[in-house]
Amino acid sequence: MRSRFVFGFSVALLLAAGVAQAQQASQDQPAGDLVPPTSASDFTAGQLDAVLAGSWRSEHNKARDVYRHPKATLQFFGLQPDKTVIEITPGGGWYTEILAPLLRDNGHYIAAISGGNGGEDKQDADALRAKFKADPNQYDKASIVVFNPKTPIFGPLGSADMVLTFRNVHNWTMAGNAEAMFKAFYAVLKTGGTLGVVDHRAAPGTSLDAAKNSGYLPTDYVIKLATDAGFKLDGQSEINANPKDTKNYPKGVWTLPPTLTLGDKDRDKYLAIGESDRMTLRFVKTGVNKAPAMPAPTSTVRH
Repeated sequence: MRSRFVFGFSVALLLAAGVAQAQQASQDQPAGDLVPPTSASDFTAGQLDAVLAGSWRSEHNKARDVYRHPKATLQFFGLQPDKTVIEITPGGGWYTEILAPLLRDNGHYIAAISGGNGGEDKQDADALRAKFKADPNQYDKASIVVFNPKTPIFGPLGSADMVLTFRNVHNWTMAGNAEAMFKAFYAVLKTGGTLGVVDHRAAPGTSLDAAKNSGYLPTDYVIKLATDAGFKLDGQSEINANPKDTKNYPKGVWTLPPTLTLGDKDRDKYLAIGESDRMTLRFVKTGVNKAPAMPAPTSTVRH
């Protein structure tokens, strides 16, 4: 594991590339994308390279970079390392391994974990706490907030610069609490704050009823969830598109990697397709809170 000194030194070296990195960062964006201001993308290019190469990231997680495009995705969202960022239901912590170290010294990473059910939610929460405890060099300043999925609260009103969620909206849709989640995102963000959403994208023209149990969602449905909560759509990207994904599998999106629900049946076929075709959406909070005033969360743990 790298020491904090080595990590800081690596970041300094990477940042020294200056203009060259800035030009490369802009080239990383697929043609036609709406991108944030150049300074927002370029400011973290060197830091992201250092974190993505970090020895604390598991090899299993690094192997998914080719499908999840974390550098380009976070640049598209306009991530900056001096901001307060809440990641909603981070699961096993795939993005946590990137976000928490990046934000450690100058910003604040908060993992929002559902406290509504046992089972997988509890397993993920326990694993994340264990990860934080085992590696204080990267996670000692990260926090966990536990929320009720039926009446979610992620922090004091207007306290976060950015809310990010990766491959979760379909779960909330199936549970019937997606609207409440998006309203809570709006409430916790500052005016001008960013909501970044990545999720499995249904085929064009697919209705919500036809898609929702497959794990895929219509893009216009997700956009409506956000705009109904008060957000303005600020950009869409094809960073996480996968044209090989036909979206018509026996077990829905979970047929594909990394889940591979069918086990060895047609395994090579699904590995060749790769992870799902995904929408990548950036929203901005342009107004004041529409949601009613809510108290601060009752369970917050800092590590």
